[in-house]
Amino acid sequence: MENHTYPKNMFLLEGLKVTQQSSYPAFILLLIIYIFTMVSNIGLILLISMERSLHQPMYILFCNLPLNDALGATVIIPRLLSDIFVASAERYINNVACAIQAFCAHMFGTTSHTILIIMAFDRYVAICYPLLSRCRSEIFNPFCDNASLFKLSCESVIINNIYGLTFTILLLGSSIGSVTLTYLKIAMVCMRNKNRVLNSRALQTCSTHLSVYIIMLVSGFIIIFLHRFPQWADHRKLSAIMFHVVPPWLNPIIYGLQTKEIRQKIFNKFQNNKVTV
Repeated sequence: MENHTYPKNMFLLEGLKVTQQSSYPAFILLLIIYIFTMVSNIGLILLISMERSLHQPMYILFCNLPLNDALGATVIIPRLLSDIFVASAERYINNVACAIQAFCAHMFGTTSHTILIIMAFDRYVAICYPLLSRCRSEIFNPFCDNASLFKLSCESVIINNIYGLTFTILLLGSSIGSVTLTYLKIAMVCMRNKNRVLNSRALQTCSTHLSVYIIMLVSGFIIIFLHRFPQWADHRKLSAIMFHVVPPWLNPIIYGLQTKEIRQKIFNKFQNNKVTV
């Protein structure tokens, strides 16, 4: 490792390696690419949004791609443009900004692959299993969801059920597996660690996250379970609403009151308001 001294909480970016002579052509080329990317992608989004004839599932799905592309380009290109005319030894970036950029860059790649996978499946269904005919128009649910839409079809929806079941198993399996593994590791570390203060802090931090996770998991499982029993349709509808109401309602309460820093800020705000009054 080279021994350099950098400003506190700052990283040094390499940036684009361009010579002084080629910096202006590189800047102009990259700027043109960025402008074209933003104009074309935002134009597609506006076109699909404003044109009623394009308000179809295929185009709504496609709309996610230009939105993701515009966000992905904005995360990287403006910073590259600003660094072209900055000396390579002075291209510093704050550690928070660097972490945000890294997160957004990975999210861009992940979202791009996810959208393209879904589009591939969409084309497979459209070609191999043409659009199912609909013989019902009434949705027996407080809001639209996939299971309710499948029940409108007169045709077999087995391919949709297989896809939905596979996706649910993969999602819940990876979710439960990763959370269980991480908490087992945490429990092993706490058992080996004899420091009661540190173990108490770890337990408080983990209990908050685990409470939110269990609430969301149980709410989702109840909906999936009740969909298999038509005679409990009213209970399923109520559970579906609760899934979208209870976790968002409890999350800020659990996290807000259990996190010491946030709780202290809330109390300080109330104290300041009382003093002002």
